[in-house]
Amino acid sequence: MFHSNHLKMIKYARGLGDTLIVGVSTDELVSSYKRPPVIPFEERLAILEALRYPDVVIPQRTLDHTEIVKKLNIDVFVVGDDWTGKYDYLKELGVDVFYFPYGDGVSSTKIKEEVLKNYQDLKSKVETRVNPDVKVKE
Repeated sequence: MFHSNHLKMIKYARGLGDTLIVGVSTDELVSSYKRPPVIPFEERLAILEALRYPDVVIPQRTLDHTEIVKKLNIDVFVVGDDWTGKYDYLKELGVDVFYFPYGDGVSSTKIKEEVLKNYQDLKSKVETRVNPDVKVKE
């Protein structure tokens, strides 16, 4: 789920080079390492294309970025610090790798947990509420 920490990372990355290319993980890629995304790929792509910071938005189909880094001549790579160390291999290709610190606060996981908690709370209130329109036979 796209949230303010993603936006901060994109804004930060904008300042590191002349052209900002943002990769959006496909539904298939995300599903290969965690639950399928709540927001479908095409919608996530449209959200990022609507932002002013990226120059180009591309599908990300793999976690191995070697080929795309070479093909697009990428010299700076930015990813959240929840992936720290995962992309150090790109340094061997002359790429500066930055792990953007999300810090405390907003995360996709926290948003999903809060939505689920609110739903469960609301559902329990609805289930225990007496409906005045329903007559109970005694």
